[in-house]
Amino acid sequence: MLIAFNKPYGVLSQFTDDGSANRTLAEFGFPPRVYPIGRLDADSEGLLLLSDEPALNALLLRPSRGHRRVYWVQVEGKPGAEDLRKLSAGVVIQGRKTLPCRATLLEPPPSVPPRQPPIRFRKTVPDCWIALELVEGKNRQVRRMTSAVGFPTLRLLRVRIGNFELGGLAPGKWRILNVAERDLALAVNR
Repeated sequence: MLIAFNKPYGVLSQFTDDGSANRTLAEFGFPPRVYPIGRLDADSEGLLLLSDEPALNALLLRPSRGHRRVYWVQVEGKPGAEDLRKLSAGVVIQGRKTLPCRATLLEPPPSVPPRQPPIRFRKTVPDCWIALELVEGKNRQVRRMTSAVGFPTLRLLRVRIGNFELGGLAPGKWRILNVAERDLALAVNR
């Protein structure tokens, strides 16, 4: 079974409490014996897959497979073409260069539900949305990448895994994928 979950802000990608103020997956009524495939930080939102099939971990997470994930990132400032080229080529974070990716400006900005709590707003500092399509997912990678080119992340949503898009699934809601949707999630685009 493969489940799509729209993980809200402030929810850990685990079922056990870590002692923080964050909520866990335990409160969302998932079927028994499922676990998250990959992670989203507590302060990140969007598509999280869960399954009871251990083999899916390697299929979806090994960078050598080229399994793509798309993130919409609201950043402070407005990256120019050269900044997006740097992101696309890979940037050095924690002493390691990230794999090449796709980085594009999202104009117009995407329509997304408001976050609770809202992001900080500064009248004198503009913000914008970019899309990053990655094949790897290191700890806080997207946030570190945007920061490395001078544009701190304000809000981060994963909107696609493979060819499966989050779509209209409301924050905090989940559903079991049908066969066609499962195929989309497992698809590898090279």
